[in-house]
Amino acid sequence: MTARSELQQSRRIVIKVGSKALAADVDLPQKFAAELAALAKPKRGFVLVTSGAIAFGMKRLGYRSRPKETGKLQAAAAAGQTVLMRRWDEAFSAVDLTVAQVLLTHDDLADRERVNNARDAFAELLDAGAVPIVNENDTVSTAEIRLDNDQLAAMVAPLVSADLLILLTDVEGVLDKNGKRISLMSDSAELGTVVQSGERLGSGGIHSKLDAAYKACHSGASVVIAAASRPNVIRDIVAGADVGTLVPRRAALRARQHWIAYTLRPRGTVLVDAGAERALRAGKSSLLPVGVLGVRGEFNAGDAVLLVGPDGKEFGRGLTRLGALDVSRAAGKQAAELELAFAGDAKELVIVHKDDLVLA
Repeated sequence: MTARSELQQSRRIVIKVGSKALAADVDLPQKFAAELAALAKPKRGFVLVTSGAIAFGMKRLGYRSRPKETGKLQAAAAAGQTVLMRRWDEAFSAVDLTVAQVLLTHDDLADRERVNNARDAFAELLDAGAVPIVNENDTVSTAEIRLDNDQLAAMVAPLVSADLLILLTDVEGVLDKNGKRISLMSDSAELGTVVQSGERLGSGGIHSKLDAAYKACHSGASVVIAAASRPNVIRDIVAGADVGTLVPRRAALRARQHWIAYTLRPRGTVLVDAGAERALRAGKSSLLPVGVLGVRGEFNAGDAVLLVGPDGKEFGRGLTRLGALDVSRAAGKQAAELELAFAGDAKELVIVHKDDLVLA
């Protein structure tokens, strides 16, 4: 079975559509609703991640171009969200499908309890045959306005155990330096061959989509980047046709590992020596103070940090059990020195436990 033909077996499908595609074709919601209705099966569910709230809100509020001020962006998101949802609701209602609005922020996805709550909500909606319509809650979360929905779609994919993520855009796929579509892209080194085209209403681009694709494929999902304007694009992708650019699935990380690696924002960096890097790469050791050279940035216990070797390259990410000041105090110290610096806590001193570590 080929990577394309495997797509025919997809049961949980996340589809992201951008604001430029929605602006270019006012009938796009109706077209997509008809495609999903035709593809719907008892054991197949869809999640739609949609941009467009800010773009629609700009029109309603009379903004001639995308504003830069946070307040205006929030206002546009608030004014446009109702328009966006009404369009999707009307389109899906016409084909007897129920939609449900799900607004998320990065804070929601960075908190394990909220993540589990979101996972449960998605599961119930999909079991009921509904189509969750996901967008960022731009009105209340200023940081998320700078995080495009390609990244959000990649974060939603593991929440619903997606086996296929479709990123729809305004070009036919990832293009090489000659402007020719790349059908299969399995090597991250190929990133340097892509080109971008056109002015964007949204905040994403081909490089953002590829970054999102590589995050999603590590959750066990295949990813296809294709043109939203292509007739029956979703149907053809699910049928295994040579449409767009396919990034094949890879061995899936455990949910917690994927969350650490791709959802949490690293707050700082821990520099380690060559011996510690080798031990961590072997997969059986935690990061102890003796292997630490130093820190960069400010972080607290429980924050995600980058792990960087003596060559200056990141080789992993993890959750630190100490804040930046304590890691700096403990760096390079042996047990006897740690006893003096940290009193009776030295025997239990671990910087990053192996269970909280993800290697690049």
